[in-house]
Amino acid sequence: MTVIDPDTQAGWVAEADNEDEAEEMPLSLRLSIADTLTLGNATCGFMAVYFTTTGILIPHLTGSQETGMARHSAATAVILMLLAAIFDLCDGLVARRLRSSPMGAELDNLSDLISFGLAPAYFVLVYGMVADDAHQNVSAVAAIAVLLAVVLRLARFSCVTMKDGMFQGMPSPFGALTVVSIVLLELPFIPTLLAIVGTAWLMVSRVEYPKPRGVLAVAMLGWIVSAMGLLAAWAFDAPGGQLLLQTGCALQVVLGAVIPLFATARRVNTFRDNRREARAAQLP
Repeated sequence: MTVIDPDTQAGWVAEADNEDEAEEMPLSLRLSIADTLTLGNATCGFMAVYFTTTGILIPHLTGSQETGMARHSAATAVILMLLAAIFDLCDGLVARRLRSSPMGAELDNLSDLISFGLAPAYFVLVYGMVADDAHQNVSAVAAIAVLLAVVLRLARFSCVTMKDGMFQGMPSPFGALTVVSIVLLELPFIPTLLAIVGTAWLMVSRVEYPKPRGVLAVAMLGWIVSAMGLLAAWAFDAPGGQLLLQTGCALQVVLGAVIPLFATARRVNTFRDNRREARAAQLP
């Protein structure tokens, strides 16, 4: 309603009723079950950074000789990243089964950036500070490469539409676990650095990776749980724990290298089949 001020003859619009302003929050902006799982993903990523700092970096800077605490904290940090991967796997499954809010995609990207971008990059950075043969400045460059690769990959994922059932580039959870596995293998510095940078490149590449659905999702979940067991055995210095952990890390790295080869071979075969069909169609 418009009212005329008798002094200025100017018109003004009466304010809306308080009842109209205090509208109830739309259902679309409420957190769903899938969103709650996504927030669990972000929490695990932050706690991984916390344990990497308090259990590995600070004892190193203060000259502490408690190597057991560093081993436990490293295992805890990686287990938290694995748990974040489980949350990331489950929130997508729940979102497809149940309702998901419009915030779901944004929350997922932000949480992935913390758990699979910041946490593994920070893990690499701390590795460069505590390892005997590492170079801190060069490790910082590798850590930045991992972080930027995840940022670019998540941004591209939001903008590019891929065919159903496929990712373009190594998924950030898989990439983060591969980076951490490379560090835990305790290889010489140069091979470790090259492998980390190579993993970062795979995350922003155009290599296609299958989405974890159905049997593949169950297999991935089983692999993550098995990796947690290997880390626990290593942390508590169980017999053969070191060998089991290195075997699991090596398998993770091998999978990261082999999947692109299968994807490339499949693309080449598809290209050849298409050319063969095109030539056959041109024949009289």
